[in-house]
Amino acid sequence: MFSGIIEHLGTLSAVAPLGGGKRLDIEAGPLTATTRPGDSIAVNGVCLTATAVTGGLIQAEAVSETLSKSNLGELGPGSRVNLERPLEAGGRLHGHWVLGHVDAAIRVSRIEKLAESRLMSFELIEELRPFIVPRASVAIDGVSLTVARLEREAFTCSLIGFTLSHTTLGLMEVGRKVNIETDIIGKYVFSALGRLGLAGDKLSEEKLRSWGY
Repeated sequence: MFSGIIEHLGTLSAVAPLGGGKRLDIEAGPLTATTRPGDSIAVNGVCLTATAVTGGLIQAEAVSETLSKSNLGELGPGSRVNLERPLEAGGRLHGHWVLGHVDAAIRVSRIEKLAESRLMSFELIEELRPFIVPRASVAIDGVSLTVARLEREAFTCSLIGFTLSHTTLGLMEVGRKVNIETDIIGKYVFSALGRLGLAGDKLSEEKLRSWGY
């Protein structure tokens, strides 16, 4: 489990095919000192396993399913990536709970540059609409953000200068793909309501009347 607070802006030094997936060699700076083979690490919000740690590099593997659901398949040598080690039990929880299980790769639809910050909008795909809520949390490329505005076909987050300079979001352009993971608590609530017949448009006036309202 992660928090969406990026610890290091890493760089892919090499990408090699591996079966139907890819092997990623990541320049991870100071994170290599406390990462061991078998540890989890979030790369652009995707939870991967460190298969080797040597010479300032963390090596990880991404299978075909991961590549198809995320933007990792589009990255090559020199690409910058957001890195975060898993949370430690008993530590302070910043950001929000992020599992590293990406829902989809969506596109940046608009960027509005302000004095020292930016408003960044992302396409809103239908399957994720129930989980995007104003002033709720969302992870974009592994970065914990707050939904500032929700529109019919997009949602917008406000990014401060620190976030822009310490994550890949400062390098974003309109049309680029980013990984999105919606809030796990919202998913569980939606699933529970669905089993009760209350999710989405299933709650109707007729159903309320049948319950005595």
